Amino acid sequence: MSDAHDEHESAIRTPKQLIVAVAAGFIVPIIAIVLLVQFVTSEHKVGAGSSALTPEAIAARISPVAADGFTLKDANAPKQLQTGEAVYQATCVACHGSGAAGSPKFGDAGAWAPRIAQGYDKVVEHAIGGLRAMPAKGGNPDLDDVEVARAVVYMANASGGKFKEPEVKAPAAAADAASASK
Repeated sequence: MSDAHDEHESAIRTPKQLIVAVAAGFIVPIIAIVLLVQFVTSEHKVGAGSSALTPEAIAARISPVAADGFTLKDANAPKQLQTGEAVYQATCVACHGSGAAGSPKFGDAGAWAPRIAQGYDKVVEHAIGGLRAMPAKGGNPDLDDVEVARAVVYMANASGGKFKEPEVKAPAAAADAASASK
C-alpha cells in the first residue's frame, strides 16, 4: 500500500512563505478596519434622534392633535347648509351611485321616472323618513331636512325631473328681515 494518504501538503513550504502568511494575517484585517473607519467618518451624519430637537420637530410634537386633518365646528354657530351635490357626494352616492339595495342610480331616468311622478313632496318625505332599505336621511342623522331635500332635487333633476330647489327658512333670513325693517 501507498502512504500517499498520510502525506500532508500545505501552501506554505518555506519559512519565507510562513512569514508572509503571518504578516498578511495581521495586516489585512488592520487595513480593512482602517478603511471601514474612514468610510463611516468621512461624511457628516446625523445620529438617530438628534433631529428631534429641531424647532420644526418640536412644533409638530406640541401641536394640537385636532389640528391634523380635523375640522373643528362651533356648536353654537349657525349651521352652514350643504348643497344638494355635496350631500349626494357625502351620503347618497354610496347606494345611488351603484344602485345598491334597489335604489335608483344617479342619472337613470327610467328608474327615477316613477318616483318623480309621485311628486316632490312624496319623494322628499321618503328621503327624510326612509323607505324600504333606505334609512332616514340616507343614514346621516346630522343632515337638515333642507339638505336632504336639496339632495333629492339634485338627483331627481339629473334624471329628468324638474323639481325646484327648496327655500331655506333659516334664522339668518329672519335676522336679515328684522334688520331691514329697522
